[in-house]
Parts: sequence; structure tokens; C-alpha cells
Amino acid sequence: MITKLHHLAIIGTDKTASLYFYRDLLGFEVVGEYYQEGRESWKIDLVMSGGGQLELFIFKNAPFRLSYPEARGLRHIAFEVDDLDKTLSNLSKNGIAAEPVRVDPYTQARFTFIKDPDGLPVELYQPE
Repeated sequence: MITKLHHLAIIGTDKTASLYFYRDLLGFEVVGEYYQEGRESWKIDLVMSGGGQLELFIFKNAPFRLSYPEARGLRHIAFEVDDLDKTLSNLSKNGIAAEPVRVDPYTQARFTFIKDPDGLPVELYQPE
């Protein structure tokens, strides 16, 4: 039986930009960093304070993934924040633009979307 989500894995193309975004801006902690010589890539393991893990793979020439509204497959990743306004203020000071904040009509939680350095949609979600 599944007990919890263990990790998310994403592919980026710029190690410095991705570490700045996930580690420095979003607060993940790097717990492992491995160069995969045969694949000419990096695998970086990160954890967040709430216990979730992120595997970040860096391939300099990774192809673009086509994304269309409401297409099949992974839609976005979402991270819970304790203060959405403070988080957005910090991100804005660091050049990260966010969509307008919305309210979930079912839960009344506030949320918005930003993009990581490779354009992956990232939801920031503040529970009611």
C-alpha cells in the first residue's frame, strides 16, 4: 500500500540556475550531488523542510517538452507555503514573476503559479 509521495523528479538544463531557484529561492536543501560521467549529466537530491524530496537531473541539451493547456500527463508541481505574500515578495525581489493570486473555490486556499528556470509550472499553495 502507498503511504506517501516520496519524491518528484524533474529535468533541467542549467545547474546553476536550477540550484539558485530550488535551493536559494524555494529553500530546498541539497543532500547529494552526483556527476554521471557516462550520461554527461548531474543528479542532485534535494529535500524540503516538510519532508518531501526532489530529484533534479541536469542535461545541457535536454529536448523541450511540448505542453498544451489541459494536455495529458504531469500538469504541474505544487509546494505548500506558510505565507504566500511573503514568499511572492521574496521571489519578486529576485526576478521571479508570478501569475495573479487566485482562490481555490473548493478549499478557499490562495495559490499562484511561477515557472522554474526551464519553464516548468510550479504552484505555490497556501492552505486556508
